[in-house]
Amino acid sequence: MSLVHILLIAVGLAMDALAVSITEGVALRKVTPGHTLRLSLHFGAFQGIMPILGWLAGVSLRTFIQGVDHWIAFGLLTAIGLKMVADTLFGFETGEPHEPSRGGRLLVLSIATSIDALAVGISLAMLGVAVWTPAAATGLITGVLCAAGVQMGDRVGRRLGRWAGLCGGVILCGIGVKILVEHLLMS
Repeated sequence: MSLVHILLIAVGLAMDALAVSITEGVALRKVTPGHTLRLSLHFGAFQGIMPILGWLAGVSLRTFIQGVDHWIAFGLLTAIGLKMVADTLFGFETGEPHEPSRGGRLLVLSIATSIDALAVGISLAMLGVAVWTPAAATGLITGVLCAAGVQMGDRVGRRLGRWAGLCGGVILCGIGVKILVEHLLMS
């Protein structure tokens, strides 16, 4: 897997957490450095760990499904991407101001925004691709983008959050299609 593909996957996965970070930045009355640090560290850490967990699970299944691995990768990435697009277009969260950078809410947000990274880890295992570099890149890029996202949300508002989720979904769908097309052409 090339560095460009790794970066595209990392950015695609980070878009969901970025959208949430922007939204949380909008929801907070006054964003502090503590808010930014807690959100970006948690989102980045979960996005970096979940592909590894998915990859470990996927490695044990690889020998059973090598013949259809490209379809599985396509299906997972496309489903995740379409879900991100649908969530962006139809499920943008609004509500009362809250404290998203502490406690159970932070844990739930961290897990929710990294479920797609778990599926990508499974896809990488199916394709026989090492997970370490994509996981590290995803965690780092997510952390940096989320720190910027909280600050942007404080300044810009909800519109950019919707576009970030839409772009992330489209990128993941595109990578799924690319994997499928490459495998079918090589067969």
